[in-house]
Amino acid sequence: MRIGVDVGGTNTDAVLMDGGTVFAWTKQPTTADVGSGVAAAIAEVLSQADVAAGAIASVMVGTTHFTNALVERNKLDQVGILRLASPSGEALPPMTGWPTDLAGRIGSHVYLLPGGYEVDGREIAPLDETKVRAAARELRAKGVNAIAISSVFAPVNSAMEERAAVLVHEEHPEAAITLSHAIGRIGFIERENAAILNAALGSLAARVVSAFERALVEIGVQAPLYISQNDGTLISAQQAAAYPVLTIGSGPTNSMRGAAFLTGVRDAIVLDVGGTTTDVGVLANGFPRESSVAVDIGGARTNFRMPDILAIGLGGGTRIHLDPSQYQAEALDNDSFSVGPDSVGFRIVEQARVFGGDTLTASDIAVAADRAQFGDPSKLPALSQPVIDAVWTRGQAMIEEAIDRMKTSRGDAVLLAVGGGNFLIPDTIPGAAQVIRPPHAAVANAVGAAIAQVGAQIEQVVSYDREPRDAALDRLRGQAREQVIAAGGVPDSVEIVELEEVFLSYLPGRAAQVRVRVVADLAENAHVLRQENTESYATQSH
Repeated sequence: MRIGVDVGGTNTDAVLMDGGTVFAWTKQPTTADVGSGVAAAIAEVLSQADVAAGAIASVMVGTTHFTNALVERNKLDQVGILRLASPSGEALPPMTGWPTDLAGRIGSHVYLLPGGYEVDGREIAPLDETKVRAAARELRAKGVNAIAISSVFAPVNSAMEERAAVLVHEEHPEAAITLSHAIGRIGFIERENAAILNAALGSLAARVVSAFERALVEIGVQAPLYISQNDGTLISAQQAAAYPVLTIGSGPTNSMRGAAFLTGVRDAIVLDVGGTTTDVGVLANGFPRESSVAVDIGGARTNFRMPDILAIGLGGGTRIHLDPSQYQAEALDNDSFSVGPDSVGFRIVEQARVFGGDTLTASDIAVAADRAQFGDPSKLPALSQPVIDAVWTRGQAMIEEAIDRMKTSRGDAVLLAVGGGNFLIPDTIPGAAQVIRPPHAAVANAVGAAIAQVGAQIEQVVSYDREPRDAALDRLRGQAREQVIAAGGVPDSVEIVELEEVFLSYLPGRAAQVRVRVVADLAENAHVLRQENTESYATQSH
């Protein structure tokens, strides 16, 4: 049996699954210390199913903590930035174009140092080891322990970044070092931005992962802990602590993977309605469609793999801005009210009218419109039917517009409605061939975490003059396969999901940059995922 957990800003969702069956599920309030909320959620599902902690084979967790930290500019480390690209790489200093408040939290500990490579593979300048050591000593004296090192064309040749890391570690043993080639792709500025963000999240990642691990210890679960990442696969807790940016998009990804699993539908538009926002994404062959452009995270452009998500400010806790004197109006002007984008968030059970609060929310309107049944309807203010209709229609228009923006074809799409606020999605909606609201829709994100596969990726520059192409590709496939098995993958389930080959005409020897990505079922998950694929095939065959 395994447990999937999704830690959101409002709720911590958990499911206990055995095979393809959800045995128990719960929603618990997310706590400030993270760990106690996770422990409460896991303890609750174990109690519901009367299962001992020792029966759990693995725990998979997804979290939005790192995204929220960047958006809120909160709990970020000061970062020392060593850019190895001078003199030609000084035109745009690090963090150019960043929001002022975010750059201010990172600090201005920037060192533009000689190094890097030209497009044809020549050195821009030799690495100046003396200056690297001096920068490391200065950062140690300032107490800056998070360091990002970036070098031009490091994904092609990472030697300078790796040598600089050795030097920094010798001078500043306490430093946590992020190398850009370990995270991003060739685009320099976006890759450097990702490295800086990763370094800034270092302390928070260590605390959050430790909190997860303590939570498991407290309730006696000794199973291995995995964290879900942006592409829907898993990494170990230790890897997540070192590379937290790889998990930033895991929340929407988990919801979409969970929606695909719960419905057996592989191609659809998924609407994940939470307390604050509705995330709209596209499922393609069971996986989220990836963004094809640079992804903006907290105002900084990055270039690592992220799902293509459109978030709109409509959720169960969204505030309805309407003067109480208008509550019983016979008609409302469009300008006389607004829907969000602000929300009461996790305080919905205190502040929403239907729970006895004094804030009119989208959930109140849904209950008044008889679209949902919870809370105490007698605590709602007296609202005229035209007012209810006007506010409800405004919310539906927001949803319809979001669906149209995410569509890639003119035909009607299948919609999967999940998340705790999925009651805001009606059963019929223009542009939708069908709206599917699967069982356990409210915790689809935790289901998505529970069924996630383990993944691995190999990326190298190879010379086909030195090694025949077929032999080189076989070697890289083998290395990727070994990595994913070492990470806990079932050998006979290893699948190559992507092989990217980019010829580098500016390098000698018929050079190419090759990237191989593989996934595998995580031991106890094996038969579940095969069941999912079988169900999906059956669905498509009809």
